[in-house]
Amino acid sequence: MEVSFAHAGIATTDATALAAEYAGIFDCPIVHEEQTDGMYFVFLELDGGYLEVIEPIDGGPIAEYLDEDGPGLHHFALATDDITAALDRAREHGVELIDEQPRPGAWGHDVAFLHPASTGGVLFEFVDSA
Repeated sequence: MEVSFAHAGIATTDATALAAEYAGIFDCPIVHEEQTDGMYFVFLELDGGYLEVIEPIDGGPIAEYLDEDGPGLHHFALATDDITAALDRAREHGVELIDEQPRPGAWGHDVAFLHPASTGGVLFEFVDSA
């Protein structure tokens, strides 16, 4: 099982505007946009990963996050070639899982989140890269 950096998820109330700002500041292209699960996602390509800008559309966890914490860094995503093995390894190390099984995520990938209470206050997401 290999794990590598995939993206940093950034919560905002206006993904279009923030992505355009990042594209200008960091000279990186917008490479993917989609709306799913009540959220709008914009991905910007960096060398070695992506910035994922997330805007809530119909409530949900990103809207709750924005209400409680305001805009900013939401999570770090790690790509893995075996998401089931990655979850098993996390369980073996006593990590509480938000997702016991992978579920559909953005860009057609299966994803699973680890609870920040078990990872030093950081919300991590596994992204199936296989």
